[in-house]
Amino acid sequence: VQLVESGGGLVQAGGSLRLSCTASGLDLDYYAIAWFRQAPGKEREGVSCISVSNSDYADSVKGRFTISRDTAKSTVYLQMDRLKPEDTARYICAAEARLRIGVRGCRDDAMEYWGKGTLVTVSS
Repeated sequence: VQLVESGGGLVQAGGSLRLSCTASGLDLDYYAIAWFRQAPGKEREGVSCISVSNSDYADSVKGRFTISRDTAKSTVYLQMDRLKPEDTARYICAAEARLRIGVRGCRDDAMEYWGKGTLVTVSS
């Protein structure tokens, strides 16, 4: 299994980026894909995740970020709009065998596979 992120970069506050997580070796219909982020000196936090049944967002990104998936391309996207400087972090995707996301969302200690991440920098 391999997860490869792309789409990071430098953007001004208020701008947009679309991240991609392309999975190989697993079927998206049986796995939830989650996006986490980690800023320098801070703990890793969950951003959003999506399964075949539903999706979930952290409160800090609700209304600004949209997660989607394209099973034909085995890719999950994270559309990030109205970016803020506090969104600056390395964004990492991960996978967990799960058909539905529960009320507790996607937890990093449950993830089975991880990508290496892509860096997002939002300037003020």
